[in-house]
Amino acid sequence: MASLKALKIRINSVKSTQKITKAMKMVAAAKLRRAQDAAEAARPYAERLEAVVSSIASKVEKGPQAPKLLAGTGKDDVHLFVVCTSDKGLAGAFNTNIVRLARRRADELRAAGKTVKFYTIGKKGRDQLGRTFKGDIVHSVEPGDLGKLGFADVQDWANDLTARFDAGEFDVAHLFFSKFVSVLTQEPTEIQLMPVAVAEGAETVTAGASVDYEPDEEEILADLLPRNVSVQLLRASRENAASEQGSKMTAMDNATRNAGDMINKLTIQYNRTRQAAITTELVEIISGAEAL
Repeated sequence: MASLKALKIRINSVKSTQKITKAMKMVAAAKLRRAQDAAEAARPYAERLEAVVSSIASKVEKGPQAPKLLAGTGKDDVHLFVVCTSDKGLAGAFNTNIVRLARRRADELRAAGKTVKFYTIGKKGRDQLGRTFKGDIVHSVEPGDLGKLGFADVQDWANDLTARFDAGEFDVAHLFFSKFVSVLTQEPTEIQLMPVAVAEGAETVTAGASVDYEPDEEEILADLLPRNVSVQLLRASRENAASEQGSKMTAMDNATRNAGDMINKLTIQYNRTRQAAITTELVEIISGAEAL
């Protein structure tokens, strides 16, 4: 049985931890509102741009004159997974769920005979994927605070990815991130980043209207396609920022509750141990008095 001193030290230690987790929960709650607003503001623009690009792309023949981000390389042998996570932990299963989805998709493609490479944005994703796919990580970025990322930051990543695509390093790029739904729910999400995916029924975006493009579709896409890559990366970073704070808030709330339960159990154990010690001393005193 632990001594009274050891129990007292452990209770104080758990109380200190509880104060830290409670403070971290409050910080996450304060950051969550700002991150959630940013994610919800970026989502409609990113989704609409994706739909418009897909609609225009559906009207363009994928020939030699078509932009490479639309036509692709003509094959799908090499896939690049752009895995967006965070640099910090203590956010529950936020990072793990994104990596788990990417790992599952990588296993499926490899089973089909494809080559899979990784481009990680976030230290946690790099560390987790490095345990299994260390030799397949072609580049890694540490973005820092996700809530402070701007368009200029993601544009640098988009330019790098586009340059690699033009150089023929991969045939298809997939973007992995966590879509923010609520404080309790964040959905790991995958979208095709390059070449642009033309969804079925994409032409219905302009259905019922006679549309003439000036300049022509190819020139518009030449400008919109690289921009779409940057916008989707910005969307992923904004969604991740909100998801990270929501997951961290939930994790720290659970940790605070668990610390409270542990303090109660340790306090009961401490009181019982102290009561047993007092009882033993009283028995010894009474036994000594009777002996006299």
